[in-house]
Amino acid sequence: MRRRAVAALAAGALMAGLLPSVAAAAQPGRDGLQGDVDAIRATGATGVLAEVRTAGGAHAARAGVADLRTGRPVPWNSYFRIGSDTKTYTSVVALQLVSEGKLRLTDTVEKWLPGVVRGKGNDGRRITVKNLLRHTSGLNDYVAVQLGDGGDLTPEKFRENRFRVSTPQEKVAAAMSKPPLWVPDTSNPAEETHWGYSNTNYVLAGLIIEKVTGHPWEQEVHDRIIEPLGLRHTITPGTSAYVPQPSATAYTRFPGHKELVDTSVSVSGGSDGAIISTPGDHTAFLRALLGGRLLAPAQLAQMKQTVPVDDWILADGVRYGLGLAWRPVKGCAGGVWFHGGTFFGIISESGASADGRRAASVAVSTFRPGDPAQDAQDRASLRLVDRAVCGAG
Repeated sequence: MRRRAVAALAAGALMAGLLPSVAAAAQPGRDGLQGDVDAIRATGATGVLAEVRTAGGAHAARAGVADLRTGRPVPWNSYFRIGSDTKTYTSVVALQLVSEGKLRLTDTVEKWLPGVVRGKGNDGRRITVKNLLRHTSGLNDYVAVQLGDGGDLTPEKFRENRFRVSTPQEKVAAAMSKPPLWVPDTSNPAEETHWGYSNTNYVLAGLIIEKVTGHPWEQEVHDRIIEPLGLRHTITPGTSAYVPQPSATAYTRFPGHKELVDTSVSVSGGSDGAIISTPGDHTAFLRALLGGRLLAPAQLAQMKQTVPVDDWILADGVRYGLGLAWRPVKGCAGGVWFHGGTFFGIISESGASADGRRAASVAVSTFRPGDPAQDAQDRASLRLVDRAVCGAG
């Protein structure tokens, strides 16, 4: 399994221009979008919902069912867990604090969280805020540490642990129980380019946001992003294991098992992956971000300063910035800016053009780690986003 999928599944196992009104319902899908949604469904996904948003409005398409027992259709504007797409929101808050002079990207973790990143060779004096946001810290992913040999990836363990809550401090402590994968360059740690995806980075980023502001990271996301943009269907659920309705059932096929398991009810992550949203709200967020409504030009430019990555998603040429990634698309000069997220039973794929004029979000309510059909599903989802953002179809 790819790194993003492993991290997300393990986490759950253990614990430009004015935007159109985000409240307006998207029109039913045009032929090109509907065809791309049908292609995702054809890989065996139970349900798919996608939306494309531009300055001229929004259109959506759906396929499959929301529930295998009832056969009801996927609801329009369904709520879903966006997983690691949360990291982009967390990074926006951190970069706004940088713009306000309250935080510097070159600040060390030790400055804001003294003594937290210590032991086994881990050293918060050598890791900066920029390392956290860009995944160049070398810190172990707490979910991989907690997962161990993968023996807990079973339906039984999921049901046993789905209401279990781990604090940020417990997650960081788990990561500190292992030596770092590397330590950023001593002479200029903020510009380290050695990359490795680690949810621990964004748990620490959330703790730093709380230390700088005196408020929970959820409050800062609400006050700085959700409320100003009018994202009426974007929430931070805290310790709740439930997704608001309407929503599609989230199905997971666990490794070594044949049946699809309803994994809709489960506590999610924190500043690394907790947010629940809708395709309409998430595309509105992406358009606002890339269109310059959330960050000053200097901070948006910093967000787009990328390093090469591999073994993350099924695409070539991927580069990662500060909570925002980029990939080239053939015939598309600007490529696609994106992140993506995975949780039990739900895959979030999304992306936007460099100027924010076009954005797409697709929620697929089936996750089959280790199954070749999952790769086919993921490739089809990436293809939908690429075509939608680059104007094809």
